[in-house]
Amino acid sequence: MADNSSTTANTVSSTAASTTAENPPESKSWADQADEIDQAEQLSSAADDIDIGSLQVDESKTVNSTLSDPDDSRIEAVTSGDTLYKSAKRFEDLNLSPELLKGLYVEMKFERPSKIQEVSLPMILTPPYKNLIAQAHNGSGKTTCFVLGMLSRVDPKLAAPQALCICPTRELVIQNMEVLMKMGKYTGITSELAIPADTTNYIPLAKRPPITAQVVIGTPGTIGKWVSAKKLGMSCMKILVFDEADHMLAESGFQDDSVRIMKAIVKANADCQVLLFSATFGENVKAFVTKIVKDLFVKDYNQMFVKKEELSLDSVKQYKVHCPDELSKVMVIKDKILELGQKVGQTIIFVGTRNSVSMLHKSLVDYGYEVTTIQGNLTQDQRDKVIKEFREGLTQVLISTDILARGFDQSQVNLVVNYDLPVRHGNRSEPDQEVYLHRIGRAGRFGRKGAIFNLLCGDRDDMLMSKIENHFNHQIPSWRSDEDFENALKKAGLL
Repeated sequence: MADNSSTTANTVSSTAASTTAENPPESKSWADQADEIDQAEQLSSAADDIDIGSLQVDESKTVNSTLSDPDDSRIEAVTSGDTLYKSAKRFEDLNLSPELLKGLYVEMKFERPSKIQEVSLPMILTPPYKNLIAQAHNGSGKTTCFVLGMLSRVDPKLAAPQALCICPTRELVIQNMEVLMKMGKYTGITSELAIPADTTNYIPLAKRPPITAQVVIGTPGTIGKWVSAKKLGMSCMKILVFDEADHMLAESGFQDDSVRIMKAIVKANADCQVLLFSATFGENVKAFVTKIVKDLFVKDYNQMFVKKEELSLDSVKQYKVHCPDELSKVMVIKDKILELGQKVGQTIIFVGTRNSVSMLHKSLVDYGYEVTTIQGNLTQDQRDKVIKEFREGLTQVLISTDILARGFDQSQVNLVVNYDLPVRHGNRSEPDQEVYLHRIGRAGRFGRKGAIFNLLCGDRDDMLMSKIENHFNHQIPSWRSDEDFENALKKAGLL
């Protein structure tokens, strides 16, 4: 989402981070199509201050959770050079400050590093601070890895940007900032958001002061404009993170903005450490990522990958549901999935386009169900409100485009419905396997149980589903009756 606009912001402590805002009243977010025909983004300029505290979830309304590992977590680490890395069985093994340890134990309520963290954190935190290309399961603790990496590298006495995290969507930016604020609560480290937002008071970018926050988390368009306007200096930058890096560096994603930012950092400070994290890396993207890291930064880098067959997320059970027509898909959701599903937790229904979001929402509301929706043509305030209510458990069913497919953490989501299967941009005959994996990763977070229902209508959907099954070497059974559905929930550990 190339959020082209001007911004204003305040630097604040990590206990009350402010956000800089750039406003597209209606823009196409990642994989968020306005309709069947791809439409150009239409953006306008404006600015506003956002109080991150108002977006945070009231934890008294949520169920507490701790991080756990997928049982089949198998990690392949490839290190370069002669640096020796020792697995971190305890956070104390990482030479962290007392303030950071307190944040991990008191605020995050962690007891020990996850398997992903055991392997990756020593590679991130051990001098000479090599770059890292890391792929890991959804819900395995990737966010903690790079947030802890950023916080550990910052000098709290230096009022200048030292850590930068770039994400594809506003929702993911806010979520990562919430983690940073909790983990860094006792450090005094300052932070700032750079995201699109609804605005009332326009302040030209040229009139705003330079960024002094020590950690900046934002979307690529906003960050790119700050860098171009010389408002975000790179000379003190120690660590650069790309969350959902495969999409950030894919040709169909944010590749141009991302590479420009990388080049600006290299020019100002070639020693900056680069961390690229994602749950998926297609072969083409992996090749480009490794080349760009090697060519731009001209230094050794480490890698951490999970085998493709290990990415099927066996903690969730997947099912095919054959429907003769579109109305049947709606009725299946109404009569079966929501009827029983409301007893087992929250549900996310993924659709292919904004038009489908509106149609399905109207159909379910007309049948008396309370459902909320999120898509790219909502205002930023509306999107914030929808996410906050869903995360607090005030709403149980959320219909979404793929704007929430990546990185969205909500531990109470136990059911995911693919109303439409994900397809590749510009080629509706080819499934997007990476997006499918990200979608099903919204259920069964942190090793919990979950069930996925793929609604198939016609030969084209059958063909797409078959390609997905072949890609992951995983055959998905069909659900054909009420008894099958109830058994599916039981097998998923939900009933």
